[in-house]
Amino acid sequence: MEDPGADTPADTPADIAVVGAGAAGLSLVHRLAYTPGPDGTAPTVVLVEAPEGPVRAPARTWCFWETGEGPYDEAVRAGWDRLRVRGPDGRTAEAHLGAARYKMLRSTDFAALVDTRLAPLPRVRRLTAVVDRVRDDPAGGAVVHGTDTAGAPVRVRARWVFDSRPPRRLPPARSTLLQHFRGWFVRCSADAFDPSAVELMDFRTPQPAHGLSFGYVLPLGRREALVEYTEFSRTPLSPEGYERALRDYTGRVLGLGGMTVTGTEQGVIPMTDAVFPRRAGRCVFRIGTAGGATRPATGYTFAAVQRQSDAIADAWRRGRVPVPPAAHAARHRAMDAVMLRAVDTGRVAGARFFSDLFLRNPPDRLLRFLDGRSRWWEEFAIGLSTPVLPMLRSAVELPVLPRRAAVS
Repeated sequence: MEDPGADTPADTPADIAVVGAGAAGLSLVHRLAYTPGPDGTAPTVVLVEAPEGPVRAPARTWCFWETGEGPYDEAVRAGWDRLRVRGPDGRTAEAHLGAARYKMLRSTDFAALVDTRLAPLPRVRRLTAVVDRVRDDPAGGAVVHGTDTAGAPVRVRARWVFDSRPPRRLPPARSTLLQHFRGWFVRCSADAFDPSAVELMDFRTPQPAHGLSFGYVLPLGRREALVEYTEFSRTPLSPEGYERALRDYTGRVLGLGGMTVTGTEQGVIPMTDAVFPRRAGRCVFRIGTAGGATRPATGYTFAAVQRQSDAIADAWRRGRVPVPPAAHAARHRAMDAVMLRAVDTGRVAGARFFSDLFLRNPPDRLLRFLDGRSRWWEEFAIGLSTPVLPMLRSAVELPVLPRRAAVS
């Protein structure tokens, strides 16, 4: 029951409320703002975003494949038509993307573009608040409860609510690794980078005892780049550990001289075969990473978020219940679960596994798989290029393994 006291906040009504202003929340609001419903009008939307501080996610970089012009090209920082993968022994595989581009988008640039587009739309309203709970309303719809920056209560009542806040705890899983990384934005005193190609995975880094590590280079010019050190393992490194790894990679491996670090970014992405429920109530749904948009084998999320947003907007247009769709096909999730199990148990050497995928498969086939657009016969061929017996053992045991809660 609601507290009928004098401090009970007035309702902010909406057709749709979206909690969180990251990639998932902003993408969905942007898509809905231009989507008429069955009555010919766009929904009234309230976006509830966290205030500046520890609750709000820091600035980050998103990358994705896209063919032709995209809806956010105005904010894309850079794009490339070639990708490279370097094995631990230095062997190199190069993929030409053809009509597609590998695009880099900074979260701050993305937010600024969406903010500009939403500002003149009267049916979109923004509130700043820390959300503490979202629940179905017995009278219909759902209610978002929060607190604004002045400490006053906030309440939004909507027909549908989409919650993009990261889960406090990952769902139970058979395998869970973390993709954790730290990146330096660097500027060199001389030409040091090929601006036409991304170093997608450079395994010439010291490999950890468990999992794998690699360098990742996004050139922004001949003298500027975002250089990241990434690990797939069970626990993140200390700040000092990331700094040592980046100094080693930029110095020993890349040989960068006269280098200045102009900025940093850091993050952790779950890589898990856990099942993320996309429905949290009759009228409450989860989107983004909280709704299973992150690809378990790669950590890529942005493209899947766009697919989710398109499907939700289409359901609104048709007057249907807007349940977010599964972001990745069931067979791809199954294949990812096998890979995670094989790497997590150490049955396959992670660095060799990923570098051989690129060395032994046509680049266009592998990129279609990573983007979730491959056919079953292509996936069968990819499977044959992996260590078959360890992968088969992992596949056979998965159905009988219990799902366990992740250790905090």
